[in-house]
Amino acid sequence: MTMLPSQSFEVSAPDASGAEFGRSADGMAVARVGDLVFAMVPARDGQYLLASAWRASRPLAELKRDDFYSHHGSVEGEAAFRNRMIEQAGHSRELRLLSRQTVRVTCSTPWGPSQGATVYADGIVCHTTAGHGGFRLSDARNAKVHPMLRTDGGWYEEDAAWAIVALTFPDLFTTYERNCADKTIRDSWPDAWEAIFDRSLAPGESYERDAQAFAREHAGDWIVTAALRSDHHTGMTEVIATIGGMRGERVEERRFLMPSDEYAAGRFGFVIDEARHAAYEGPSSFVAWRGRAS
Repeated sequence: MTMLPSQSFEVSAPDASGAEFGRSADGMAVARVGDLVFAMVPARDGQYLLASAWRASRPLAELKRDDFYSHHGSVEGEAAFRNRMIEQAGHSRELRLLSRQTVRVTCSTPWGPSQGATVYADGIVCHTTAGHGGFRLSDARNAKVHPMLRTDGGWYEEDAAWAIVALTFPDLFTTYERNCADKTIRDSWPDAWEAIFDRSLAPGESYERDAQAFAREHAGDWIVTAALRSDHHTGMTEVIATIGGMRGERVEERRFLMPSDEYAAGRFGFVIDEARHAAYEGPSSFVAWRGRAS
């Protein structure tokens, strides 16, 4: 495992933010916020993942990678990790000021029988099930949701649609939750966000908007749909590409070969540069292509 540099991350007792920072036994930047401990875990290609554990009561300096079992996406570096922990501490403080109540409710949801529920306010209940969960809004509460985001039944699943509830009833959510909700709405429902806030989203502000722009810009280009290391050419990656990245049984496919250190999937796909990446018709590493390759 790649060790994190120790000189740039100060060990501290809990400060005014409520977060305690330190260094784990195996060199990771770690922090404690209430009953949760977090770690900045090294990943591939110099990247880092944010991991956490609940009620790991040992001193931060005694914790190791195996103590952390929940994952929360990527984190750019130690400055970003520290800022995220300060944000988490603020989130914890604000949660204590809210009047959420955990209850048992016997009801069916779109994701199965409710196994537990949190009442955010009258008519706003978040259900958990064996495999998923989400919010149920009463008819009166659901009527307050913007028409472009409103669901007919008042159910809002936990992966993305929860953000619609947070956007509609911001006083029931923490600052951190509101910020996450705003990003989720921008990424998933940019048309609605622009209508609600009466401005256009700039490049980089919405995943969906950026994906649409990428698709328009490269509608006539070959875009990789599958890639793997070549078994026949050392240090090379074999890819399958289609025009505009389209998929389907009748879509024309071509293969290309390129140096492995040059290929990176990218946010929306790898665009073939036909001036540099020659079409490849040799022996294939793709099982489905072996019968077709000359």
